[in-house]
Amino acid sequence: MIRVLLADDQALVRGALAAMLGLEPDIEVVAEVSSGDEVLTAARRTGPDVALLDIQMPGRDGLQAAAELNRALPSCRIVVCTTFGRPGYLARAMAAGAAGYVVKDAPPEQLVDAVRRVHAGLRVVDPALAAESLATGQSPLTDREREVLLAARDGGTIADVARLLHLSTGTVRNHLSAAIGKTGARTRAEAARLADANGWL
Repeated sequence: MIRVLLADDQALVRGALAAMLGLEPDIEVVAEVSSGDEVLTAARRTGPDVALLDIQMPGRDGLQAAAELNRALPSCRIVVCTTFGRPGYLARAMAAGAAGYVVKDAPPEQLVDAVRRVHAGLRVVDPALAAESLATGQSPLTDREREVLLAARDGGTIADVARLLHLSTGTVRNHLSAAIGKTGARTRAEAARLADANGWL
C-alpha cells in the first residue's frame, strides 16, 4: 500500500481527493490536514510514503511545508497539487524537495498516476507547466527582494515595510527599486502583481 498524507485548507477539495484516492486498491490516505503547520507533525505520526501538498494554506504555505518535510523525513516523497500552475511555483517546489507538481484541474487518473510514479522514485511534472517554466526562466528576484516585495504587496508605506522586516527605509527602497527594475514594472504594485503571476512570490 502507498500511504498518503493530504494537506489542503479547503475541506471539500481535501475530502474529494481522499475519496478519490481511497478508491484505489494500492493507496491508503493515512492523514488529512488543513494547514502547512500541521504537515510535519502528521507525517511523523503516520509515516506516509507520499505527501500531497497544496501551496496556499494558512500558516506555513505548501512550499515551506515541503522544505521542512523534506529535511525531516526525506523518505516521504512530495507532490505539490495546486490550483496555481505558475512557473515560479514549479521551480520553488522542486527546490523545496518536491518530486511532483500537478494542477488540480488535471484528470483524476493523472493525479493517481503521479502518486504511483513519485512513490516509485520518479519525478512527475505537468508537461505544459514545465514548458512554460523553461520559457519564463528562473525568478530574477533575490530572496530579500522577494521578501520586501511580498511585504509591500498589501500597500503599506516604505516605513511600514521597514518596521515589519526590521530594515532601514533606505534598504527597503533599494530592494523595491531593484525588484521593479527586474520585473520591468513601473510601480511596486505592478511589480508585485507581475511577480505573483509568475509564481515568484
